[in-house]
Amino acid sequence: MSERYITKYTYDEVSEILKTIQSCVAGDRFIISQNINRAENIEFITKHNLTMVRIKNIISRIETDDFCYGLRNENIGFKHEVLYVFCPQIELAYGNTVEVVDVYSKFNIINNERVVVISFHQRNYPIEYLFKLNTADRSKVNENECEDDVL
Repeated sequence: MSERYITKYTYDEVSEILKTIQSCVAGDRFIISQNINRAENIEFITKHNLTMVRIKNIISRIETDDFCYGLRNENIGFKHEVLYVFCPQIELAYGNTVEVVDVYSKFNIINNERVVVISFHQRNYPIEYLFKLNTADRSKVNENECEDDVL
């Protein structure tokens, strides 16, 4: 992983970061980036017919275990900022079906007072969680548990 990615967080630190994000969202002190560079956010919100109430509900359901990493902002004038990436698995309606979607969510906390949701869309690439086992790791644990049970 490049130096841009930050993974040296404790569980308690991420819990506090998440509390700040969720508090700002609950207090309507947030925006979702929906400019030309964030068309994927717009498409995702439209596809799943997400209102602000539903978006707030999704963000309120994010857990500390959904944290992936911090990311140094590379934009000129903002290099002092850290962006926080979470990827919760959420059931969302699409037409007449319900699907479980990995929602790639990237947040920028501004002065601990407001939040910019930079990314809010379906995950495009494999991602690793900092605190919970990834799917591949879970299957290894389950296989080992089975082997122990057999012996």
